[in-house]
Amino acid sequence: MNNRANRFFEFLKTKKVGLIGFGVSHINLIKLFLKKGISATVFDKRSKEDIDYEYNNIVENNIEFCLGEDYLDNLINMDIIFRTPGMDYDSPVISKLIAMGKIITSEMEVFFDICPCKIYGITGSDGKTTTTTIISEFLKKQGYKVHLGGNIGIALLPIIDDINLDDICVVELSSFQLISMRKSPDISVITNLSPNHLDVHKTMNRYIDSKMNILLHQNAFSKAILNIDSANTYNLLNLVRGKCLIFGKESYIKNGCYLDNTGDIYFVFNGNKEKLFNISEIKLPGNHNIQNYLAAITAVYQDVDLKYIIEVAKNFSGVEHRIEFIREYNDVKWYNDSIATTPTRTIAGLDCFNQRLIIIAGGYDKNISFDPLASKISEKVKVLILMGDTANKIAESLKSYKLYSPDRTKIIYVVSMEDAVNLAKDIAIKGDIVCLSPASASFDMYKNFEERGNHFKQLVNKL
Repeated sequence: MNNRANRFFEFLKTKKVGLIGFGVSHINLIKLFLKKGISATVFDKRSKEDIDYEYNNIVENNIEFCLGEDYLDNLINMDIIFRTPGMDYDSPVISKLIAMGKIITSEMEVFFDICPCKIYGITGSDGKTTTTTIISEFLKKQGYKVHLGGNIGIALLPIIDDINLDDICVVELSSFQLISMRKSPDISVITNLSPNHLDVHKTMNRYIDSKMNILLHQNAFSKAILNIDSANTYNLLNLVRGKCLIFGKESYIKNGCYLDNTGDIYFVFNGNKEKLFNISEIKLPGNHNIQNYLAAITAVYQDVDLKYIIEVAKNFSGVEHRIEFIREYNDVKWYNDSIATTPTRTIAGLDCFNQRLIIIAGGYDKNISFDPLASKISEKVKVLILMGDTANKIAESLKSYKLYSPDRTKIIYVVSMEDAVNLAKDIAIKGDIVCLSPASASFDMYKNFEERGNHFKQLVNKL
């Protein structure tokens, strides 16, 4: 029995509870509250007609709704407010509520407070979804009951009653979740840090500040995993309170996991070095996935037997929407890399292939420069199909690159995913590869990268 959780839910029964946003995680949280006898009010900008089928079921259970353009006006009547990660923590509305003494929290913050078991938390600009998944696969092979959630998988607070002391939670954490958190995981992993979400955070320093919360609240018994090949990440070394392990390609790592110049992976700790296996055993293609494995191995090495680590490396085929093979049609291979929401992710994806590609890119503008992507597109892309808010920005960065040649990399604009897929089908020839790799977020046209990737796959499978 989780006494801490029970006390918390009893406390909520005496308060006016509000939830900003009627998304999947909050729908499941409302169902938990109803089960516990907790009343709540949902605040959402959408109209009743725009909210999905769950609405009527929830209303019948006496959950109140404040909907429409002025949906936030009545938040002042709440005692405790759960914000969705999509709600900017630094917004004037949130700041005003905090000044009034209101309790502002989130599903993830509360989960960290009352979770009874060990938590692995993973964040970073790139690779966190794959690294999180690999860690969960390692631990499951070892025999642990693993709960995968956070920014990937499911919301974990709604299943708190199913989580036991001996289980392990593996949680992917975004900057929007971390920005307000005041408790850190038992094992924290930062894959890397590069510009991302600057449309919200405004500056790189503020973005890094949000990520730092994964380390700042650890205790002396905790463990932190940092990337020596990412300067922004390795510079956080002095924040680590407990044990710190490093991963990367540098052989002078004294505690952690590294890759030598022959492709062998080693784990070293307190002067004892052990050769693990060669990267040729890893099924996932791409140098970025080697980095993901180094991070994941470093995180679990003292909890998971080497035989299980090798077994996962040989068999794990990757996460959905990350260099995901869809089909071969008319001797053309189609891949879905919708999770590539930043230039660095697209660069990593392009490096997985040994030929020049037809790429579909563009989407929501996170105020990130596309200049670092220009040289890689010039090198690896034969046709660049652009759509969405960032289409012109990507094109301008490419055209400004000194080695860009319009004869070598052709730029074509489209207005929809349907147009992009049909165009790619028409121009592709035998042996070509077509890949959706947007280098941008999805919010201009889709709810998230999963919806974008699924739409792309549906269109390709209908060809």
